[in-house]
Amino acid sequence: MRFSLQREVFLKPLGQVVNVVERRQTLPVLANLLVQVKDGQLSLTGTDLEVEMIARTPVDDAQDGETTIPARKLFDIVRALPDGSKIAISQTGDKVTVQAGRSRFTLASLSANDFPSVDEVEATERVSVSEAALKELIERTAFAMAQQDVRYYLNGLLFDLGDQRLRCVATDGHRLALCETALDAEGQTKRQIIVPRKGVQELQRLLEGGDRTLELEMGRNHIRVKRDDVTFTSKLIDGRFPDYQAVIPIGADREVRIDREVLRAALQRAAILSNEKYRGVRLEVSPGQLRINAHNPEQEEAQEEVEAETKVDDLAVGFNVNYLLDALSALRDEHVVLALRDANSSALVREASNDRCRHVVMPLRL
Repeated sequence: MRFSLQREVFLKPLGQVVNVVERRQTLPVLANLLVQVKDGQLSLTGTDLEVEMIARTPVDDAQDGETTIPARKLFDIVRALPDGSKIAISQTGDKVTVQAGRSRFTLASLSANDFPSVDEVEATERVSVSEAALKELIERTAFAMAQQDVRYYLNGLLFDLGDQRLRCVATDGHRLALCETALDAEGQTKRQIIVPRKGVQELQRLLEGGDRTLELEMGRNHIRVKRDDVTFTSKLIDGRFPDYQAVIPIGADREVRIDREVLRAALQRAAILSNEKYRGVRLEVSPGQLRINAHNPEQEEAQEEVEAETKVDDLAVGFNVNYLLDALSALRDEHVVLALRDANSSALVREASNDRCRHVVMPLRL
């Protein structure tokens, strides 16, 4: 096996796959990348047995072959080489040589036959979605995923397919984030899958936005996302996601319309004096105004008053300020709407112009 290419061209696909490789592995070969050259095309594969990433790029002076090379070492070498370097990689026996200018590195390799491959995805559903749309769905919801929750099905992101739309939903039991995008496909089946946290993070890192169309394939145990230069595959969480529709407050008709940035800045200031453990703030709504109160065990207090479009009078609700800030950060509109019902009910936070993205925050008893 032999190939050569420019450092910058090599660095991009290498960076995409190296993050999948865990620093501690159960099998030595999992610390390596599968490197394959065929018909002038280089293919790099990294996996941790849960997530697999394959990146492709054309190469020069290619001789077909395959081997596995230590992932982190190869990435660190290529990254440390000077800009504009022409890199030549060749294999002799069980050693791989990386050469660029006057630099030369010899790495130990393992047989490509030992490299595990993810089972073939027998796609039961296939949909096309723009890269920008999928990136937006994940960015606006992934922050609400649980971390190491015993309810393992919450440690991931729900992809809910149906009614000519794709919806992403995440919840940790205290707040919920939902965002959806329309799909062109007709006669779709309905399907729900849960992608684990690491798969979501790698997919988020991979997506660049833009108008490129991605192919989503959903199998029984895997999801696969195909782009012209990359194929991403992840195992799914085997579990049933809670009925998130039941969490979205019904009858939350007491609305407060407010400037998103003004509210965000006021919450950030009030948060400074909130209880470090519970992070609670109290929102008091009166006609034309929203008052934010925070206090802590040291008897310190913060009070902010913000102009708001509302006719609601005499309503006070407590919330975790971090959850409100996360929701506001995920929205894009200049104005947002807080839909409230009473002091013991969740708040629905959405953009003033549409309800494509919705965030539910549970109340906090203060």
